[in-house]
Amino acid sequence: MAQHIAQKLRLTSALLGTVTRKDLAAAFRTVNPKTAFDLGRADKWLQGRAQPREHSVYDDWAKLLGLEQQGAWIADCDLSGFTAAIAARHNIDKAELDRRVGAQFETSSGHDERSFAFTLAGTYACYSRAWSPYHRDQLIRGILSVEAGPGLHGLTATYRETLPTGQLVLGGPVTPAKRALYVHLKEAGGDAQFFISLFPQSQPGSVLGGYMCGTAIIGPEAQPSTTRILIVRLRDPAPGATSRGGYLQLDQSISGDLASLGMSIEHPEQIDMQLTRFLVGGSDGGVHQVPPTEFRAILDVFDRHWLTHSSAGQNP
Repeated sequence: MAQHIAQKLRLTSALLGTVTRKDLAAAFRTVNPKTAFDLGRADKWLQGRAQPREHSVYDDWAKLLGLEQQGAWIADCDLSGFTAAIAARHNIDKAELDRRVGAQFETSSGHDERSFAFTLAGTYACYSRAWSPYHRDQLIRGILSVEAGPGLHGLTATYRETLPTGQLVLGGPVTPAKRALYVHLKEAGGDAQFFISLFPQSQPGSVLGGYMCGTAIIGPEAQPSTTRILIVRLRDPAPGATSRGGYLQLDQSISGDLASLGMSIEHPEQIDMQLTRFLVGGSDGGVHQVPPTEFRAILDVFDRHWLTHSSAGQNP
């Protein structure tokens, strides 16, 4: 079954310098005037909502790229293999190819979800209020990596935190929508889950913000929790940055932490005040948790009511 068609088409478009779908369709016609790559269906292919069914499209694609492999290989290969093959064939560095993809998006007038999602790939530093009662009033930093993957939007995320109990790693799909950006993360080999709801991304996509919902990982009792979160894109992460993370000290600034990750910010004191104001904003101080005793008091009322009425309806 064909895979990663939308991403492969965008890489092809970036390589060839075709800005619009019309330009890409015209490029296919240069190798086959009767190509089955038509403008109407290309819209769905580039959005990941469908894929070419005619084998001739893949054969024309291989000719267009000048590859030694047959068209069937383009359909079946993984994304990294496809990227490596076209980069080697055209003597272009992968980083340069990625740069072209980003530049193509910035100059394109298209606003479809797939184009929007494609620019999200990258590495981010995430700052939020700690949920653990043992680290009250502290911030915690996680690392979020967004990469191309299977599915409609073709993006998956991996989130990491370094906790006193060890490394916490969660992964899951990224879902862009017109009015929001959603990330649903699940722990590999565990039962922890986080759900992140963010403002939709805007160009150039330097920072994301919104709420993260889940349950405190370190604490004597399970507490459903939510907190504001800031997700800052790292252009050139410092070596080892993606493996670090965890609780920030009370006197540790976000700008200083970002500097340790390879991102130097002008006017750090002013920026720290602005970021802190966002993270601790609202009547809940930026983090909200349900006290277990408060919920148990309500649970007691409804459990007694349920059991009483259940008993009344039974035959003696």
